[in-house]
Amino acid sequence: MNKVTEIAKRKKVEKKLLSNEKPVTVCVDAMGGDFGPEPVLEGIFRALHAKNNLKVLIAGDEDIIEPLCAEYENALPLPCSQNIDMDEHPAEAVRTKRDSSIVKGCKAVKEGKADAFFSAGSTGAVLTAATLNVGRTKGVKRPALGAVLPGRDKHKTVFLDLGANADLRPELYPQLASMGVSFYHTVVEDKVCKVGLLSNGSEDSKGSEHSLEAFQALSAAAKKAPYSFAGNAEGNDLLLGNYDVIVASGFLGNVALKSMEGAVKYVANFLKAGLGAAPLRALGLLLIKGRLKKIGFDLSGEAYGGAVLLGLKNPVLIGHGKTSAKAVCNGILSAAEMVEKGLCDSVEKELNGMEPPVEGPKPIRMPVVEEKPAEEKTEAEAQKD
Repeated sequence: MNKVTEIAKRKKVEKKLLSNEKPVTVCVDAMGGDFGPEPVLEGIFRALHAKNNLKVLIAGDEDIIEPLCAEYENALPLPCSQNIDMDEHPAEAVRTKRDSSIVKGCKAVKEGKADAFFSAGSTGAVLTAATLNVGRTKGVKRPALGAVLPGRDKHKTVFLDLGANADLRPELYPQLASMGVSFYHTVVEDKVCKVGLLSNGSEDSKGSEHSLEAFQALSAAAKKAPYSFAGNAEGNDLLLGNYDVIVASGFLGNVALKSMEGAVKYVANFLKAGLGAAPLRALGLLLIKGRLKKIGFDLSGEAYGGAVLLGLKNPVLIGHGKTSAKAVCNGILSAAEMVEKGLCDSVEKELNGMEPPVEGPKPIRMPVVEEKPAEEKTEAEAQKD
């Protein structure tokens, strides 16, 4: 008996919905992730036990999902005959593999069979399938990937875009900020958020031509927006907790996120390398092992299950490819919470309440003083010298 079957054969717990609780259905892609369906099914198992009014529509190979669905009345099967691999071209795969777990899962949300979707599969495929099937919220030009980052003194910062839009027109940054603020209000707390634009310096005059134009658009929109635009944020602000929401293009955001993940791995490997050097060093490493794991856990996004695709009609969460059962469970529960708290309605209300950005004060660039080349002297002047 394999582990997948063992999960389904555990103690059967028929979880009845309470009469005063409205059920929430999250569709989960059982075939996503680098480690196969086992951690996904384990995560579903945990989520069903954690939330009484939760239903999970499981998309995947029928032989894999049926055992778990047979044991739990709140686990519903969505059989699929195809799967989209990580190395496939997203748009082409979504177009040709219409019976895949990602495409059928997103269609289930569109058809009202589920309220949200979670997958640890191909980010590009989920983005494409969700945009085409779930659909964009009214007024949204470009959906964006957002995540919650840990910070100093337990402060949390929403960071977006993490890769949905490598190129983003400057006039769309106010939309990015509004979606980030709505997300912050849903998962952190309701307050006037301090918004920053990721740049290479805190001064208003710093940045590329693109970021200066984005700065201008954010400054103009903030005059009538329910948030405070605090100017440029530097890379070290991402984890210091100096801002509530930080916005960036998908290209810059993804590079920054992967850099942080790489830094954590480097520190962990550096410390592990010293294990055999001396007994006292090994003891010291054991003492801080728990804290290192906590840092890695917080930066991985596993506390919320991954990143949320903001700007769609229903919540769509994308987990890390190397996701764990705990992360899958958290992702399912986060998706259900976003449904119950009306995240998508909040985004739509805030965006459609915004007026089109008007021309704001242009950032001032420091003047560049160039030395003029010395004029050449005539032959007569040279003789006088």
